Amino acid sequence: MPGMTAGRDPLARLRDAAGRRAAAGLRRTLRLRPDGLTDLASNDYLGLSGDARLVEGAVAAAREWGTGSTGSRLVTGTTRLHAELDRRLAAFTGSAAGLVFSSGFLANLGAVTALAGPDTLVVSDQVNHASIVDACRLSRSRVVIVPHRDAAAAERALAEREEDHALVVTDAVFSVDGDLAPLGALHAAARAHGALLVVDEAHALGVVGEGGRGAAHAAGLAGEPDVVLTLTLSKSLASQGGAVLGAPEVIDTLVDTGRSFIFDTGLNPPAAGAALAALDVLASDPGLPGRARERALAISNLAAGSGLETARPAAAVVPVFLGEPQAAVRAAEICAEHGLRVGCFRPPSVPKGRACLRLTARATLDESDLTRLRAALAEIASSTGRSLHP
Repeated sequence: MPGMTAGRDPLARLRDAAGRRAAAGLRRTLRLRPDGLTDLASNDYLGLSGDARLVEGAVAAAREWGTGSTGSRLVTGTTRLHAELDRRLAAFTGSAAGLVFSSGFLANLGAVTALAGPDTLVVSDQVNHASIVDACRLSRSRVVIVPHRDAAAAERALAEREEDHALVVTDAVFSVDGDLAPLGALHAAARAHGALLVVDEAHALGVVGEGGRGAAHAAGLAGEPDVVLTLTLSKSLASQGGAVLGAPEVIDTLVDTGRSFIFDTGLNPPAAGAALAALDVLASDPGLPGRARERALAISNLAAGSGLETARPAAAVVPVFLGEPQAAVRAAEICAEHGLRVGCFRPPSVPKGRACLRLTARATLDESDLTRLRAALAEIASSTGRSLHP
């Protein structure tokens, strides 16, 4: 091949990089979901992934529409179920209109790239999700990264901009620390400077706010024309897919110009059917979100009681900070020995020195699950030397 040095192995650099990651405790592996372990790692916050009502919703959709959507939503990939899900998600969150994508990642890519461009400043929180980071990189906009949850810094960036237009982009609930964005202050800053506020409700939908309607709804921003919501169907709604919700002008722009919508196969009908069934469950049992939050607070209290560094949860995500990757890996192993599956987050998913367990609550956790967790956390505190207790 022209320009290629004869005899050089093009895969050598990949093996070398993998070796360096292994030495730093940063290798990742695909693991089968284990039988018999209590789930404290997934995003199934309401415990609906095996719910018979969702299964029947998916089965009924498959029987009527088949297993695949057969094309992009602009060609053959929009069924009656998709149109109903567009409408139901918008109504549930108090938005004017909605548009379902095949994943939450693609919903963020579509929203940011379609609404941004060379004449638009994008202001993004320092710890936003990777899908937002990638969307910013693809937006062709100048991007200003502001310190975590710093609405004043966002307002300064907006005030100093030279671009005609601007977006402020933030997670509603941040995916590792589990804290809540200052949505009211961010919206005030955005409105004062003629910007759109884009809020990713992935970890808030189904958990935060009245009936699980999300953080924007809880902050009094539902239906505001300058607020755009993105979300995923794969967490609290126990399905697959994503959506963008907002003013009709926003949805029209995505249909006309959103590349991750136009050029992607539509969400499969069984996933749409399951998500619609999950919305029915939330309507019939509005106490589910509160139960998930109660379990998250109980988990946080157990970690703090063991002397481990944690945070008060805004939704269902509870971090337990352990510092170095090796300590986090060992802590996850201890949890497995106690019959618990937990998340283990290491750089680059988190900053250096902030490796952690990410424990996620479910509305269906019971006291026996929490008892085993208490024992595991006590062992972690003693074996890792991370206890804050004297």
